[in-house]
Amino acid sequence: MNKLKGLNNASLLFAFAMVFTSFGSVFYVSEAGAHGERNQEPFLRMRTLHWYDVEFKHADGRPFIDGEELKVNEEFVMTGKVRFFGRWPRQLPPPELVYLNAASPGPVFVKKETWLNGKPAIQSSPAVLGRDYDFKVVLVARVPGKHHIHPMINVKDASGLVGPGIWTNVTGSWEDFTYPVKTLTGQEVEDLDVYGLEGVRNWTLLWVGVALFWLLWWFRKPLIIPRGLLVKAKRESSLVTATDKKVAIFLLAGIVFVVIFGAKVTSEKYPRTIPLQAGIAEIDPLPLAEESVKTDVKSATYYLPGRTVKVSFEVTNNSSQAVRLGEFSSANLRFIDKSFSRAIESVTDNYPEEYIPKNGLLVNDRIWIHPGETQLVSIEATDAAWEVERLSSFMHDPDSTFGALLIFYSDENERYVSELYGPIVPTFQD
Repeated sequence: MNKLKGLNNASLLFAFAMVFTSFGSVFYVSEAGAHGERNQEPFLRMRTLHWYDVEFKHADGRPFIDGEELKVNEEFVMTGKVRFFGRWPRQLPPPELVYLNAASPGPVFVKKETWLNGKPAIQSSPAVLGRDYDFKVVLVARVPGKHHIHPMINVKDASGLVGPGIWTNVTGSWEDFTYPVKTLTGQEVEDLDVYGLEGVRNWTLLWVGVALFWLLWWFRKPLIIPRGLLVKAKRESSLVTATDKKVAIFLLAGIVFVVIFGAKVTSEKYPRTIPLQAGIAEIDPLPLAEESVKTDVKSATYYLPGRTVKVSFEVTNNSSQAVRLGEFSSANLRFIDKSFSRAIESVTDNYPEEYIPKNGLLVNDRIWIHPGETQLVSIEATDAAWEVERLSSFMHDPDSTFGALLIFYSDENERYVSELYGPIVPTFQD
């Protein structure tokens, strides 16, 4: 008997140790950083979504400066356009269902509004490859701290694909955050952040109490090893007593009663409810612009020692105006031809510097391509950003190809966006 008691005590200590270990892992929270998108494969960032005309603003339209302070409860707005790349990777599911979102280190902001092409993007919607969408995301600052915020589109079965981000410095106190809303029935909710929290807490405590009672009821008896010895001795009938059965029946009846009673009270308190909407929104892409400037890649290399992407391609100008290349954009990096004032003017003063490589874009043939002409253009995009953003690892991909957007400007202040796609070969010799 003493041996059984000793084994029972050891089992109890082991069980409680496991419980406390589990609780410890639940309450431990590590600090989240930024730039998790760098862990995504290069083909995900170069051949899926291309973001352009992205702007970060205050609620009143003022430009938001990288790292600027934002008080709790203040709004933060992201706008721009996104191109679903026409040469979508074959190893990824097509964007048959997408959802406009925001990428942040946890729920530090509240997503207040999302818009695609001027329509509310509350639900998921299909997207069309090779087409552009105008987006707008309105967030409300919730948790103080430095947070890196991106626009993001979740693609079904293909993960979240993020655009360029910006640092926000949220100040104030979390306790001051409120999110007032007005329901369809006219009810004024002072703070949606804690709405119904008391009921959630009470129900959680109730079921945790029931679970703990049930566990402790059996913990008071010999546990794993003693019970195993009794089963081995063919005395298992003594493990469950008549009192145990009565308690189980009483507990089961009580749970059924509480569930039925709770459902009745909830229905009376909330007579009008709308289920979560599982429908799909149909949002048409922006009108398809005529492909006035066509490109055809002839060669592309990545010079590893120099961290340089070199591309030669033919440009055919089918427009009625002369055009000149001003920008090479890929994986949120914007290589700007700094000798071209029109391209420089396209970069807003508050655009995050980390996405504008300092060396810019070197266009070997800085020429205007006249209507109807086809010219061979060679470019060099040299910067450590290829390594910092971990984009050079595309040389390890079984499908070593790249994707980018080329921004052309006409002599009459028009702009043309063209896709650039082709295989790329790594090289160690200049």
